[in-house]
Amino acid sequence: MFKVYILFSEILNKFYVGHISEELQERLRKHLSNHSGFTAKAKDWKIVYYEVFSDKSVAYKRELQIKSWKSKVKISQLIKGSNA
Repeated sequence: MFKVYILFSEILNKFYVGHISEELQERLRKHLSNHSGFTAKAKDWKIVYYEVFSDKSVAYKRELQIKSWKSKVKISQLIKGSNA
């Protein structure tokens, strides 16, 4: 299974969108560890939304779709409308 997930940092007031084939909690642990990259800027990331797909290419397309919105409002509406 593949997941598209959205993290949120209150410190940065920003969302991060990604996709994975591993467990969400393990991926979150990696985002919170010492590393370089966008999520290294804060240590308060929380999983606020995810979707599950059986196909990697579909998950990746969905990730790109959400990233293309470039809108906190639209992402917030997606999260509020979910049961995640």
